[in-house]
Amino acid sequence: MKTLRTPDSRFEDLPDYDFAPTYCKVGNGLRLHYVDVGPREGRTIILMHGEPSWSYLYRFMIRQLSAAGFRVLAPDLIGFGRSDKPAEMSDYSYTAHVAWMQGWLDHVDVSDAVLFCQDWGGLIGLRLVADNPERFAAVMAGNTGLPIGKGTPSEAFLKWQKFSQVVPEFPTGMILQGATVRELSIAEIAAYDAPYPDESYKAGARIFPALVPMTSDMEGVAENIASWNVLKTWDKPFVTAFSDQDPVSKGGEAIFQKLIPGAAGQPHQILKGGGHFLQEDVHAELSDMLITLCAGL
Repeated sequence: MKTLRTPDSRFEDLPDYDFAPTYCKVGNGLRLHYVDVGPREGRTIILMHGEPSWSYLYRFMIRQLSAAGFRVLAPDLIGFGRSDKPAEMSDYSYTAHVAWMQGWLDHVDVSDAVLFCQDWGGLIGLRLVADNPERFAAVMAGNTGLPIGKGTPSEAFLKWQKFSQVVPEFPTGMILQGATVRELSIAEIAAYDAPYPDESYKAGARIFPALVPMTSDMEGVAENIASWNVLKTWDKPFVTAFSDQDPVSKGGEAIFQKLIPGAAGQPHQILKGGGHFLQEDVHAELSDMLITLCAGL
């Protein structure tokens, strides 16, 4: 497997992101990056990003949560951020992503953690919760899902999926801006482009939309059904925090609230003024929700 590694110089002087890098090895020697800040004696909050973002998406939340006394872990998925990037789209699969992140979870060796997951961070993170329930005390899910190949995808998702596979140059920073309500600065858009010196680094970002299990015969469906079977018995707190301006995941909170016992009676919210990447738009509200959730554990 040919692997690319983004030069460190690409990550210098990014606005509001000066966290020291931490690394571990997963799979067959792939280097995975994660942010690890806050007191070790504090409860651990894991922040998992999706497509095509990286831990930069959580920069404001990392600061607010760590200042509140929590240990905050924000990994970069393989193919994203400061993590290694296999060069071929065929190197990536749903199964591989879960296995890589399981390797990271084993490395950090947390217990009683709280997971916040968005986009593919949920498709992968909720699998980790189901496979390692003893490591998690609560979950908060925003603008995400755990698909099993049933139902009709939103028109917005179908358009995005097609775009991702055919556009000659994959405009990462502008994709983030297009799915965020507030206007990002030029420097912030550049920070989302930073992991990718050229198109050869974007195989993981390009293939992700095509890996979403949209039909019952796709990879990941059987495993997601098994994970749902675990989540249907999950009686620890499960909170949804979706946004009001995301056409891709709109209404996706309902299935979690209906099927997961731990979602009953929780202070679920539809956050106003948030796009798909609600971490950019309503990060303070999300952080407050996580702090409140942890206070009740």
